[in-house]
Amino acid sequence: MVPKDKKYEQEGQGKEHLEERLLILHNDEVNTFDHVIGALQEVCRHDKEQAEQCALLTHLKGYCEIKRGVLIELEELQNLLHQKALTVTID
Repeated sequence: MVPKDKKYEQEGQGKEHLEERLLILHNDEVNTFDHVIGALQEVCRHDKEQAEQCALLTHLKGYCEIKRGVLIELEELQNLLHQKALTVTID
């Protein structure tokens, strides 16, 4: 069995790809609550209540952390949300 550290080195992935990151939704004045809620349910697999809470927090605070995970996973979600005209960043 290959040690975890060596396994990822062999696959060509550095530690920065394995660190937990945040996918953040930013408020805009374009998308409706229904559109944002639907996108979060479809792309991030949020249930209706979670998607509604994220949409409301984004509206009130200007942003909301919608997902935690490794960079490669979040980049895929970010691209899908961008296709739905949502503003999301990875921290």
